[in-house]
Amino acid sequence: MAMAAAASGGGGGRRGRRGGRKHRPMSEINMTPFIDVMLVLLIIFMVAAPLLTTGVPLDLPQTAAAALNVDKQPLIVSIKADGKLFLMDTEVAQADLLPKLQAIAKTGPEERIFVRGDKTVAYGKVADLMAVLTSAGYKKVALVNEPQPTK
Repeated sequence: MAMAAAASGGGGGRRGRRGGRKHRPMSEINMTPFIDVMLVLLIIFMVAAPLLTTGVPLDLPQTAAAALNVDKQPLIVSIKADGKLFLMDTEVAQADLLPKLQAIAKTGPEERIFVRGDKTVAYGKVADLMAVLTSAGYKKVALVNEPQPTK
């Protein structure tokens, strides 16, 4: 008789709708951990971004010229106060400058090249460097300076 009661569902073996199962699948998504991770990543990138654009430390001259609107990152040739040359952030000898420049220039002689010279470097050294670049066929060679501080 007890078997018949359990089989028909009338006994205490099954719970009704109110009790249900204890482990139901969760249908909502908790966004709080996702937002926390995204905010931490945002703070990390905001702190790290200025550190990635330092380049070769130079004391650039200051002028009142406006900044150029550049679409892509140009090639940068820097000359320090002691006369050392740098292509991007790598030190190069003057004899190796043109072959390395030609190897990384994507558009050939149409590549934009910025020349950064320390303000204590003799004008003749900067002029010689620009002459080497323009005689190699590069047409878009420009000098880089810092804007004057506003008073």
